[in-house]
Order: sequence, then C-alpha cells, then structure tokens
Amino acid sequence: MYLFIINPRSGGGAGGRTWHTVEALMKERMLPYMTLFTHSAEGAEALVLNTLIHREDWKAAIVIGGDGTLHSILGALRGKDIPMAIIPAGSGNDSARGFGIPLSTEAALEAALSERYIETDLLSGANGLTLTAVANGFDAQVAENVNASRYKRLCNAIGAGQLAYIIGILHTLMTFKPCRVSVACDGTEHVFEKAWLVSVCNLPSYGGGLLICPQAKADDGQLDVCVVHGCSRGQLLRLFPTVLKGKHVALPFVSMLRGRSIAVNFAEARPAIGDGESFGKGPLAVRCEPGALRVLSPLAAVSAQRHADPAAACGGNG
Repeated sequence: MYLFIINPRSGGGAGGRTWHTVEALMKERMLPYMTLFTHSAEGAEALVLNTLIHREDWKAAIVIGGDGTLHSILGALRGKDIPMAIIPAGSGNDSARGFGIPLSTEAALEAALSERYIETDLLSGANGLTLTAVANGFDAQVAENVNASRYKRLCNAIGAGQLAYIIGILHTLMTFKPCRVSVACDGTEHVFEKAWLVSVCNLPSYGGGLLICPQAKADDGQLDVCVVHGCSRGQLLRLFPTVLKGKHVALPFVSMLRGRSIAVNFAEARPAIGDGESFGKGPLAVRCEPGALRVLSPLAAVSAQRHADPAAACGGNG
C-alpha cells in the first residue's frame, strides 16, 4: 500500500494539479494507495503518524508538494523502515534536485515506485528536523521577504520560482547589514567579520536551485557550511549568479567548512530558516543525524557504490 501525502496548495496550486496526474497513473497501474491532504504544516506530522500505525504493509510515503511539505512530516518518518518518496510540486523543489528526482511528474512517480532508496542524514536542532539546509543571515532574510511578498505568488503562477528568489535578493540587499559571526564546527571556533550569511547544508541547493554547498551529500554523515563574509554589496550581488553553478566556493570572501555539529552565533540577531520554514532569530545549533531517513531516489546506486568504495567514488567525481 502506498500512502500519498498531498499539499494541493503547494507551488501555487501545482500540488493539486500534480495529484490529478498521479491519481490517473496509479489507477491505470491498478496499484493500491491511500491519500492524505494537508493544507498547512500544523498537524501534518501527527496526521501521518496516526495513519501509518493502522497497517504494516506500507511500501512508501509519497509526498506531492514542496520542501515545506516534506519538512512538516520528517518527524513522522524519522527512523522508520517506510521510505519517503518525492513528487515535486513546490516553488523551489530543492529536495527533489538533491536526490536526483526528475521534475517530470511521470518520471518522479517511476522513482517513487522503484524501491531503491538512500539512507539519508537529517539536520537536528532545537527547532526540529531539517532535510535540505538551515540558512542564517542574509539568505534567510531573503526567504522571509520572498515568503511575505506578492511577487512569489506571481512567479509560482508562471512556473518561475527561482525568479522570486532573485527579486528577493535585490529587495533585501538594500537594507541588510553584515556583522561579526562565530561558527563552531565540532567544537572548533571560526570567527568572521562582516559576515553576510552562514548556510549549514545537508543537500547541495536551496532557493530554487542555488548550489550554495555543491559538494554536500545527504548520506555522508557530515554537514557542509558556507560562510560569506568581508565583501561589499556589489561583490555580494555579483556572487549570486556564480552560485547557480557552485562557482562561488573559489571566491576569497567565501569560506567552506564541514562538521557533524555546527553552532552559529551572529553578533546581532539574524533570522534563520530550515527547509524554507522560519526558525526565528538568535544563536543556532544543529547536528547531523546520520541515516535517519530513507528516501527513494534514482541516485541510490551511486550512493551504494560510494559507501562500498569511498576512494573510487571520490576519484570518479573529480
């Protein structure tokens, strides 16, 4: 039995349209399924948990929605044998990108039915679990501004979620001020002056495909950190096009760190977000929770090869 968890409002209504396509495909294949419709993060985890305990033959929990929908049910699937699948229908869909899941609905459904999964890490902290990344500082402020804007709804309506983020960058750049930040990785403190942002990543991208930590892998037991510091507004603005391909990592005002446990403390209160959801303001502490979630993914074979022969896999990547 497959459990579909559907947010019909995600992606400006894309969730509902995507479900209609998936429903027809499931009926055509005569595969058994149940549906849960969620309209907000509140109560989604309890709803999924309550459904899962009523039977034992679940093949997968298949989420139709965006990163926020996925975020809301992580606690329900954490540490369970039931794998999670993703059929992307959000504005950013960075979780799907990170797991190599096609944006095409039919191809994503094929991946969901494949039974090939990755034992995926999660970020764990005081604000709960996160799958993609926890962003602190400028980019979190961008996300807050975008989520509160009218242009996000317009961009979603025309299928241009990334455009909303670009508009948000220009909007936020006019008012945001950098400040000193302390970043502790596994207890080792790194201090940066005039820091714009600190991003702690489990997957390579957020913001609709911005490769903030291009080397991040969701199954390596490590968190990747990007710190942007000591640059002007003009340099920061010129940085963002390079993030589309992950080229920013070579810039002198970008520092990349790694660790299992990360603590971030800005000298002045800065917003933080996880999977696009607000984490409030103030000091941030997260840790990697290895193998906490099973995710059905076309990259499962690559993941298995890397774990079987890490040296060979690293050589193949570069």
